[in-house]
Amino acid sequence: MTGFAPAVVDVTGGNLVLVIVVALIALGALAMAAMFRQEVLAAGEGTDNMKTIARAVQEGANAYLTRQFRTLAIFAAIAFFALLLLPADDAVVRIFRSVAFLGGAGFSAAVGYLGMSLAVQANLRVAAAAETQGRDPAMHIGFRTGATVGMLTVGLGLLGASLVVIFFQDNAPKVLEGFGFGAALLAMFMRVGGGIFTKAADVGADLVGKVEQNIPEDDPRNAATIADNVGDNVGDCAGMAADLFESYAVTLVAALILGSQAFGDKGLVYPLLIPAIGALTAVAGVYLTQPRAGESGLKTINRAFYLSAGIGAVGSVLLSFVYLPGDWASLGVDVSAEASPRVFASVSVVIGIVLAAAILSLTGYFTGTEHRPVKDVGKTSMTGAATVILSGLAVGFESAVYTALVIGAAVFGAALIGGQVALFGVALAGCGLLTTVGVIVAMDTFGPVSDNAQGIAEMSGDVSPEGAQILTELDAVGNTTKAITKGIAIATAVLAASALFASYTQDAFEKFAEVANDADISPFFEGFWVFDAKVLVGALLGASVVFLFSGLAINAVGRAAGAVVYEVRRQFREIPGIMEGTGRPEYGKVVDIVTRDSLRELATPGILAILAPIAVGFGLGVAPLAGFLAGAIATGTLMAVFLANAGGAWDNAKKLVEDGHHGGKGSPAHEATVIGDTVGDPFKDTAGPAINPLLKVMNLVSLLIVAAIVDLSYGEGENDVVRILIAIVAAGGIAVAVYISKQRPTVMGEEEPAVAAPPVGGTPPGGPTT
Repeated sequence: MTGFAPAVVDVTGGNLVLVIVVALIALGALAMAAMFRQEVLAAGEGTDNMKTIARAVQEGANAYLTRQFRTLAIFAAIAFFALLLLPADDAVVRIFRSVAFLGGAGFSAAVGYLGMSLAVQANLRVAAAAETQGRDPAMHIGFRTGATVGMLTVGLGLLGASLVVIFFQDNAPKVLEGFGFGAALLAMFMRVGGGIFTKAADVGADLVGKVEQNIPEDDPRNAATIADNVGDNVGDCAGMAADLFESYAVTLVAALILGSQAFGDKGLVYPLLIPAIGALTAVAGVYLTQPRAGESGLKTINRAFYLSAGIGAVGSVLLSFVYLPGDWASLGVDVSAEASPRVFASVSVVIGIVLAAAILSLTGYFTGTEHRPVKDVGKTSMTGAATVILSGLAVGFESAVYTALVIGAAVFGAALIGGQVALFGVALAGCGLLTTVGVIVAMDTFGPVSDNAQGIAEMSGDVSPEGAQILTELDAVGNTTKAITKGIAIATAVLAASALFASYTQDAFEKFAEVANDADISPFFEGFWVFDAKVLVGALLGASVVFLFSGLAINAVGRAAGAVVYEVRRQFREIPGIMEGTGRPEYGKVVDIVTRDSLRELATPGILAILAPIAVGFGLGVAPLAGFLAGAIATGTLMAVFLANAGGAWDNAKKLVEDGHHGGKGSPAHEATVIGDTVGDPFKDTAGPAINPLLKVMNLVSLLIVAAIVDLSYGEGENDVVRILIAIVAAGGIAVAVYISKQRPTVMGEEEPAVAAPPVGGTPPGGPTT
């Protein structure tokens, strides 16, 4: 980098015009989202039975998110005032950093809520289109729904960042720390809460319905079916959209912090221009998703992704050569690197785009039904559930290694070409990956929409065998796209966390240089040596937090799913005529159970993510906190990929058997794969995806507190008593939260009767079909 003093930047003239253009592109993306939304809502809604079921899902999802946002408002208020207490260059920056926090949190919540609200209206339209118009129109509606969420993600992310740059100029990176923290914090809570909700309902429904009662997945006789469909939307749709939005925001934050030091004025503009190109190529990707005769839906979607990524790569290279100078001296920064700014920026961005394509292929191989890993897991079902679980674990472990190698190669390649600005190269690779986010979000949202569409069709009984077959095909496509986008989301999170880690170390050095006041700062550098015992302890603690966080999330799903199992069993036992179709299940009670339990369980993982870096940083120091972040990033990468791909392999192995392999539905092999899938559900849809925002929340908290740590440790405000007291309070908060979590019943069923609640939507869905 350029030393410890950041370059003075002044975004005026042509640079200011470009940032305004970026803001206009962001508004254009939001306008495209509105247009796609109207296109979806204009489609036919299907039969009255479909509308009744969809209304129950809509009201359940809305009720859950409303209660979740009320809960999260408490955390947001605490964080807002906590940010006001942290050091900043001046009072204006301190105030607007907190205001930006609310903006980031609000945008993250808006992306999740608006995406979910459209998804629950699109599902019955996809089901209706499959019955009356065929596969291609149904797929068109589903992908347009995803495109709406993708454009919202891109538009709000770009709009927030560009407005901060316009109004705060060289202080923009500091203000954007609050924006990124708000987005990441809300996304983590939505990911954890939504993941617990969706998988508790899903696991409970499968264990009682498929295994014990031997009825289909979305059979309306199962009281957990509505909750399962609600969960698809609050978890896979709202949670994933918020997750990718905060990755978008956080990557921009890190790129702008590092860019202003590497590129001067242009460093606050160039990282905005690359995602702006991505917004335009995302529109191209949406319109390129047109099925060809005889082509599978997955091939159509993949083609759109690769084409849009290719267009984005070409556009980014052209922009780099047009906007950036051919030598470093023209940028007004003291940097020397073998590659020119143009070549450095171009290669770094392209590395990020290639990484997205590589992860898509790699994840598709390990989780797709047409490839050997999933086929092998399916074959092991012939010998029981234990071998299914073992083979799925093996797939997860192996795939994590290859994925980590690919991500590591991308980070190393971006750093290698950058020389003194290697850290900015990593951030630019993240910006390159951002060019694909619009299409990635569209691919992901397509999953829960197609899944719900199949559920509505089965529950209503108003879809012919031909229409049902179309929806089954689309559901299989959506299942694969969800697995793929989870892999890409992990890569995005790792690049964003790595860039934030670089920003943390840079801020630490700058603050120490300021405190040292030209004194010898070599002891501070030596404290960052990897063989320093404190740094190793920090790395061990960072890895431990990832394991504890994952365990808390999976255990929460187990407890809530147990409550669902008890409630569904009770209804089969006590409500006459359910299996015969003359009795009506109490769907609302299951929705209430998973709503209550998921909101209660999300606090402990959130407290762990916020307080762990505070305890380590104030207790052990700046360098051990750097080790903590490095350990968390390394372990989190492997853990997230392992959980996501093992769960994806189990899920698709189940679908292989349900398609007629190894005995088909109702066979012992089917029961074995259902058990494997229920183990994999909290892996791939709760703990695994929640690690993404966990890494970024911990890095952002560290970035926000590093100045205070240095000041209390070395500066004028040096006070070891206060520093240690803060660490003890933070560690105590974690201990209390974990202790309270452990006091809850392992299975909340007979020990804790379900709380009565009115049926969701007033009138439950119509009678069952067999």
